[in-house]
Amino acid sequence: MSRVYLDHNATSLLRDEARAAMDQVLASGAGNPSSPHARGRAARAVIDDARQRIAGALRVDEEGIIFTSGGTEADNLAVLGTVRGAAEGRGLVTTLVEHPAVLGPALALQQEGRNVVRVPVDAAGRPATDSLLDHAHGAALVAVQAANSELGTCPDLASIGRGLRELEASVRPKFFTDAVQALGRIQVDLEAWGADLAAFSAHKVGGPTGCGVLVRRGGSALCPLVHGGGQEDEVRPGTENVSAIAGAAVAIELAVLEQESEASRILGLSQRLWHDLRSAVPDVRLLGPDLDDAHRLPNTLCILLPGVNGRMGVTQLDLEGLEVSAGSACSSGSLEPSPVLRAIGLNDEDARGGLRISLGRTTTEEDIHIAVETLSRTSHRARKS
Repeated sequence: MSRVYLDHNATSLLRDEARAAMDQVLASGAGNPSSPHARGRAARAVIDDARQRIAGALRVDEEGIIFTSGGTEADNLAVLGTVRGAAEGRGLVTTLVEHPAVLGPALALQQEGRNVVRVPVDAAGRPATDSLLDHAHGAALVAVQAANSELGTCPDLASIGRGLRELEASVRPKFFTDAVQALGRIQVDLEAWGADLAAFSAHKVGGPTGCGVLVRRGGSALCPLVHGGGQEDEVRPGTENVSAIAGAAVAIELAVLEQESEASRILGLSQRLWHDLRSAVPDVRLLGPDLDDAHRLPNTLCILLPGVNGRMGVTQLDLEGLEVSAGSACSSGSLEPSPVLRAIGLNDEDARGGLRISLGRTTTEEDIHIAVETLSRTSHRARKS
């Protein structure tokens, strides 16, 4: 049985170029980058080079690059590190559809007595800019994702950033965006967005798992979550994963370099998938923005497939050779309705039924053909049973 992988929002397959960079570091016998001897200096040189390359790709200062264990830690460090370091009474403003790596820290802050506001979204998954700005006055941090992993929705960050910059400096919060799903799929422009902090994850763009990046612009102050070392400007102590950082730098560089051409190719494949699937299963529903909406990811389709429950459907489709997911990969094992789909107005039954299909660099036209056949066959079979 040939298998088709359409779960790139969960993880993208490791690029050969990233693997080669990692293998080179591992074969070199590089030591601890904090050690002063030759092997330590060699490891430090790898990290310094990676930091420079990632900063160049993201168009930020090298000093603003902080390496973490992944996107989740980068999100936690941005949210908890900013709010806990702020004056008492200043809290967090975010949305109902953020990744659990943001909503989890939001809950922790609320339990600590900080004020936390979760702004609702419309049927496409977008928060109202006016509502965000109304609550932002005097907050420590506003956190809005650059792209939603389930719906593919991309809020208008530039508009939010402009509104925040118009607030008086004394009450202006920092602006953080979880850009994990955006990198390599849409143009990432932290300057235009007005973002003070942004999180990225290497494995979403063909890099290794276990390596994330938090960008800190303008010297934004952060309280560390872990204590006991001076690494990463004393913000994220712990010995750095040198080989993973080397692979991450290569993958991020290539993702940014290829973004425009790859986004165009992927959008064409996504449109083909939706057109053909709708022809085969007329009552299938697409959730979130329309595919021709400029403010959405080109690679992501969240659908309600008649007769197929999302989490059970993932297993059924896997047996047929099609790998997709139900909601965020970080919570896809849960039997609870998707909080994102509930937030856009779906009832519990439908919110359990969403299937997320996410295309990537390795997706081909043949994959799309097989996926449509498999999805339509599974739906027809489910409705007959």
